[in-house]
Amino acid sequence: MSGAGVRVRFAPSPTGFFHVGSARTALFNWLFARGREGTFLLRIEDTDAERNRPEWIDMILTSMRWLGLDWDGDPVFQSERSALYRKAADRLFEEGHAYYCTCTREEVEARTKDNATPGYDRFCRDRGLGPESGGALRFRTPHEGSTTVTDLVRGAPVFEHAAIEDFVVMRSNGTPIFILANVVDDVDMAITHVVRGEDHLPNTPKYLLLWAALGGGDVPAFAHLPLLVNDRRQKLSKRRDKVALEDYREQGYLPSAMVNYLALLGWAPGGDREFLTVEELVAEFRLEEVNNSPAFFDEKKLAHFNQHCVAALPVAEFVAAAEKWLPPHVDRSAFETLAPLVQERVKVLSEVPDMVEFLFTDTVVFDEKSWEKRVVRGASAAEILDAALVEYASCEWQAEVLHDTTAAIGERFGLGLGKAQFPIRVAVMGRDVGPPLFESLVVLGRERTLDRLRRARERLAAGQD
Repeated sequence: MSGAGVRVRFAPSPTGFFHVGSARTALFNWLFARGREGTFLLRIEDTDAERNRPEWIDMILTSMRWLGLDWDGDPVFQSERSALYRKAADRLFEEGHAYYCTCTREEVEARTKDNATPGYDRFCRDRGLGPESGGALRFRTPHEGSTTVTDLVRGAPVFEHAAIEDFVVMRSNGTPIFILANVVDDVDMAITHVVRGEDHLPNTPKYLLLWAALGGGDVPAFAHLPLLVNDRRQKLSKRRDKVALEDYREQGYLPSAMVNYLALLGWAPGGDREFLTVEELVAEFRLEEVNNSPAFFDEKKLAHFNQHCVAALPVAEFVAAAEKWLPPHVDRSAFETLAPLVQERVKVLSEVPDMVEFLFTDTVVFDEKSWEKRVVRGASAAEILDAALVEYASCEWQAEVLHDTTAAIGERFGLGLGKAQFPIRVAVMGRDVGPPLFESLVVLGRERTLDRLRRARERLAAGQD
């Protein structure tokens, strides 16, 4: 199906942080709809009042907007559609597709503990109970036959009815189970494609049985996306892995990098390309090209994507994006001078302060590992600092001149430029990594540079006594 007839929905539950797997599902739905001029709907499945939180709904909406995944129309909230679910449940009962059951979990377990097949034993199936019983409503699953799921990713898996218990569709308190609300809403919203995670596949035969019982018409096409796994090929878990989209956002990942990377978890464009714009993703994404193997969510690869996207920003946009992470005392004009050099070296925006803090403080805070390795144990560190104090006092204060001067100091002690500049870098920045040294010294200024060299030399001397 193509064109405006395509209607998909993203249906998260507001029961926790916004999972990167949920973000990938939302993205694939959005790409599929936008690439076919279809409709992308947002449906908040908030029927579980005990687990839902308003702040988690806000988090879903904020995260979607941050990713740039705009939805059509207003969000739909299942908590406002209880009358539809009640009507569907009544119809299932009246037409003989469902029955009321008063069994408790303990009673079922006591009766079935020795059964070879676990699950509900259909005890109340023919008892003729009605709504007045106060029981839960169970779907009357056929004893025989099977249901085949036609899936764009999985092929055509077959589910035997004998392995599907008479599942609950309405709790005894009158609230719908996920599967009933899911089917009712998809019928009502005329959904044409159900694109969701692989973990929902076992529910799909129940979905199809309910769909048929409710006379839903043409069945949606299904696409169950591969699971996201960690480096041990275990399903991503919020208890074990970094999975909250908000954490990546707060760390300084760009939405463009996150969207680009998530799009490649289970799908790939033609050729060996990795970096694609949103426009390219929309134009090229195909559901039928999604593979069914678990997709490795690699934080290092994501950081690589982010570094690429950060480096590609116009400098003015980089400065604006980094603003959130800069401390209040930072001189913005000085930062803007050094910004292009910082931009080339950070993977995430939260690294920016450490790169530039040395410019905006009078007291250098030394990274002790850098100090020990590059100064205390550094070859000729004392001589290099002494020579730099002399040469830097009178040389022209330009990056090229400082570069050549430092190279000459290194030659004097049989060192290349790389090793010669390390003690100077640690002396002025407090660490052995950062933006290019000589451009940084120009921004820092001669007097502040000399002062830091003297202090570092005194610290080194004190430690050698």
